[in-house]
Amino acid sequence: MDQSFHPPSLDDMDVNAAIAAASAVGGVCTGAAAVLAFRWSEREQTRPTRTSLHTDAVLPPGVDTVLSVLRSSAVVLDEGDTVVKASSAAYALGLVRGGRLAVDQMLQMARETRRDGEIRQVELDLPRRSGRGEPLAVSARVAPLGSRLVLLLVEDLTEARRIEAVRRDFVANVSHELKTPVGALSLLSEAVMDAADDPEAVNRFAGRMQVEATRLTSLVQEIIDLSRVQNDDPLEDAEAVAVDDLVAEAIDRCRHPANTKQITMATGGAPDLYVWGHRGQLAAALGNLVENAVNYSPARTRVGIAGRRVAAPGGDLIEISVTDQGMGISQADRERIFERFYRVDPARSRATGGTGLGLSIVKHVAASHGGEVTVWSAEGQGSTFTLRLPEAGSARPSDHRDADEPDDADTPDDADTTADAVDSDAAEHPAQAAGPYATTSTSTHATPHPAPEVLP
Repeated sequence: MDQSFHPPSLDDMDVNAAIAAASAVGGVCTGAAAVLAFRWSEREQTRPTRTSLHTDAVLPPGVDTVLSVLRSSAVVLDEGDTVVKASSAAYALGLVRGGRLAVDQMLQMARETRRDGEIRQVELDLPRRSGRGEPLAVSARVAPLGSRLVLLLVEDLTEARRIEAVRRDFVANVSHELKTPVGALSLLSEAVMDAADDPEAVNRFAGRMQVEATRLTSLVQEIIDLSRVQNDDPLEDAEAVAVDDLVAEAIDRCRHPANTKQITMATGGAPDLYVWGHRGQLAAALGNLVENAVNYSPARTRVGIAGRRVAAPGGDLIEISVTDQGMGISQADRERIFERFYRVDPARSRATGGTGLGLSIVKHVAASHGGEVTVWSAEGQGSTFTLRLPEAGSARPSDHRDADEPDDADTPDDADTTADAVDSDAAEHPAQAAGPYATTSTSTHATPHPAPEVLP
């Protein structure tokens, strides 16, 4: 095969040279374009854009870090009243909307501070974003930040105002409640001095002094108890407390007034129930419920106390229900009976020596033990107060039962005994048979919890 070498012609060499020259020119152009693009990118990155004007780039060094750790709501405005920086709390309070400060009073303060450089502070009431509820109480403070910016700090005072109002009302109520027995003691002591020659009058006035002194002592003690349950942590000295012991102590506490009014104290429910908490506080809470039931029950009626175990998603609960056959509580009063010093019937409460703090103590004890207290009531049929507390499951003496001994739910003795007590009471008081002991009452409930199914 002939493979002889043919040297390139002159025309082919010219074409190759032209192609090489064109490639070189293209490479140079590409490199130049790349350099220009890189330089242009650097310029764009360093150029202050419209967005970057309203970010941290315009803030003095370290200011953004300081603002991020402040508890107050922070807003930074530039010379055109545009929001440069705003914390999330400022948006939550509705201070900033659409990149502008939405509160006219604060905006005017910022303009005045920018003009003269003086720090200003004011307290305002702002409407809530939802448009409902009480206004927000805030404290606004405006100060210059450099030569162009203005810093606005807003502190939410709503909770502090509410606590202060509660404290003020509490002090006023305590002063009023203390003034009544102290004034009575002063007048009675003067009456005793004036009636020194009348032994009968002296005895009568001395008896009244004892009543007022007892009321004063009870009021002071309940104020101390309320302060203690609010400040102490009951779970620090917690123990497994038997419900039967709490019920027995509450009945013993109210035995004398119950006997005086010929009120029958009946107990029932499941045995061997235990709750976890502070024994003294739990006894005081249940004692207050039983004492209220006795004080507000007519003579020759029945007060029932029953305990039972109920299933709950976070663990079983123990319900201790106290039921009376009193006058009942209206819907309006049921919403306020757990307030301090609130009385359904002030005149009757004073006659029975009530201070208006008992149910408030019960509420705080229940809350501090991880439980709650609820009320079911119908006017003319009586009331049922239910104290719900977490069960001390590990302390329940179920391990000591015999293997063939049935569970509480399978033991009908207590339920039958309780049902017999209810039937007997219904026979003695037919007018109240459809009261709080009935399970089919159609009365309005103060809470979503129904009345106890079985009560003594």
